[in-house]
Amino acid sequence: MTPARSLETVEAEIAATKEALANVKGSETEVYARIVGYYRSVRNWNKGKRDEYNHRKQFVYEHTDSSIPADFDITSCPDTVSEKDTADTGNGEPAWYEFYGRTTCPNCPPVKDFLTTECPVEGQMIDVDSENGLARAAEKGVFSAPTVIIYDANGTEISRAHSASELKAIFTQIPASV
Repeated sequence: MTPARSLETVEAEIAATKEALANVKGSETEVYARIVGYYRSVRNWNKGKRDEYNHRKQFVYEHTDSSIPADFDITSCPDTVSEKDTADTGNGEPAWYEFYGRTTCPNCPPVKDFLTTECPVEGQMIDVDSENGLARAAEKGVFSAPTVIIYDANGTEISRAHSASELKAIFTQIPASV
């Protein structure tokens, strides 16, 4: 049996919780999901569709022979390209790329279009929906689609990008001779 708390103790706990919530930093996460053939923000769905979404089951692919260490912390990975990523690293010029994409990814077509029409180097497209593509993505530490890994002539990774605008920023900083 738990001892009864006084009204003052409960009110003090409520006040402390409200103060802690007032100091929370960040922004609301926008969740997009597929509904009736296209992607749309879940918060804009009607009540029935939202209820259906809440009953969906999430499936997780567990790859037992992964080269990713068990103690790997995804929060330590940058989610955008920083100035350091786009700066000249001295390791050489971009020579080729690997594009990790999915057929159902709404953000992949603009990246694929940039790579096929504007990218000054050749590369390889890897479909992460396939078993081999998923294994390759896990091997390289790719956690989202689209992801483009850019390598120099020695095969050293020099940058990563997740959008066409990030790719443009990377390739505008290289000399025109590439």
